[in-house]
Amino acid sequence: MSHPSFPRALPEDFFRPDDRSPLEGIDESFVFTYDTYADELGEGQRWSRWEDLEALMKGPEPRPDWVVTSSGAIDTELGVLKTGKEADVFLVEREDPHRPDEAVVMAAKRYRDTDHRTFHRAASYTEGRSMKRSRDNRALKRKSTWGKQVAAGEWAVSEWNALRRCWELGLPVPYPVQIDETEILMEWITVTVDGDTETAPRVAQVRPEHSVVEGFYDQLRDALTTLVQAGLVHGDLSPYNTLAAGDRLVIIDLPQMVDLVGNPRGMDFLLRDCANMCAWFRSRGLEVDEQELFGELMAHAF
Repeated sequence: MSHPSFPRALPEDFFRPDDRSPLEGIDESFVFTYDTYADELGEGQRWSRWEDLEALMKGPEPRPDWVVTSSGAIDTELGVLKTGKEADVFLVEREDPHRPDEAVVMAAKRYRDTDHRTFHRAASYTEGRSMKRSRDNRALKRKSTWGKQVAAGEWAVSEWNALRRCWELGLPVPYPVQIDETEILMEWITVTVDGDTETAPRVAQVRPEHSVVEGFYDQLRDALTTLVQAGLVHGDLSPYNTLAAGDRLVIIDLPQMVDLVGNPRGMDFLLRDCANMCAWFRSRGLEVDEQELFGELMAHAF
């Protein structure tokens, strides 16, 4: 009977430690890296809830590059930006500790509890308001988290829907990042002053050069034209809820947006918006007339 032959001595390097990396020869698609995050947060901090939110509670795509969507991001309260009758606005920084260069500061608009959430002339704004988005209707039927917020009929939801729709129409509004209950996180509109970043002032606070004023009016007319073509009216437009971001005009505060035709006072609101804005432009030396602007807009509405 024959037996297999074996070497009489083992190779000299048999017991030598292997210098190769444990990952050498392994397909990179099977290799994962993990970031570790602190278990505790500091005062005024919270974990980002981005991953927990439903699609309709996040901003429209494509999203700007600055939006931080990391599941490990931390939101840090930076202070109050503005106080109001129905809502307060805070500054919040969102940062992934492993990607500090991508941190972003946003405006967080927080509507107050039910006792402070009733707008002046609220019935005039909500009359004739219709559900424009079929996906909101589907969310209502599914009784999803977003559907429950829509059903509650809160002003935060109204502003969120208005912001999303205006952004999708290409209007000059802050990008809406997310909504979570009665808080809306949105783009912080800023200007640079002496190398520092500051909140863009309201139009009512600035006295720009005549060429900038003319540019503002052209932007306003284009924005209002786009709105009325979509059957919408801001409803409370004035120099106090438009921002002067350098030579760019940005429209804010949209919870009372109304349907131009569906709301019995839709055209009255549009004329008032025109009058409020034209009064400011005249005070800055521009010869404009609200009736003329209103007539021009109505020609685009139908």
